[in-house]
Amino acid sequence: MLITISRQYASGGTQVARLVAEQLGWRVVGNALIDEVADRAGVPPEEVQAREDRPPGFVERLARIASVQLPDLFLPAPPIGQPIGEGNLVRVTRSVVCEIAAEGRCVFVGRASAAVLAWREDALHVRLVAGPGFRRRVAVEVMGVQEKEADAVVARRDANRVRYHREYYARDCDDPRHYDLVLNTERLGFPGAAEQIVHRARTLGWAD
Repeated sequence: MLITISRQYASGGTQVARLVAEQLGWRVVGNALIDEVADRAGVPPEEVQAREDRPPGFVERLARIASVQLPDLFLPAPPIGQPIGEGNLVRVTRSVVCEIAAEGRCVFVGRASAAVLAWREDALHVRLVAGPGFRRRVAVEVMGVQEKEADAVVARRDANRVRYHREYYARDCDDPRHYDLVLNTERLGFPGAAEQIVHRARTLGWAD
């Protein structure tokens, strides 16, 4: 039994996930996932987190293309202390997500977990959305983004998440067909969105 929460940037993914996990008595998989991926890849957690905010450079894009066209030449993650390309970081992330998912009763936040776990029949996939004005306020007031940079940060984070899903999972993360629930946190509020998710989980008999 798993729940994945995909979200537009600053739509409340972390906040909603915590509320859902608290009500169900489950584990939230967010920062802990970042720490585990960073540890296995031999990079600081900040490097893993930063991948959501910037696209890969030319060398990383070239390595990604090579990994698809020449898979035998695509090596595993480099030794600790060596630069790691985005493609290798995706592989590590996918592996960690699958290992944690095997334990069950988890609420995943981001990291393309809905794509990684799309094959799981016991997974509830949720997408959180909200209007740009609302997300701008959340970015500034909750996430600490500078007000003058908020619009650019929101747009950049959204664009990079779309790119990430498209390039590594051939998937449009904005397509509602990938999700069981699509919830507007601006209209429902974080507690209201969490309530909808918990209600669905309980309907499926997952709260026992």
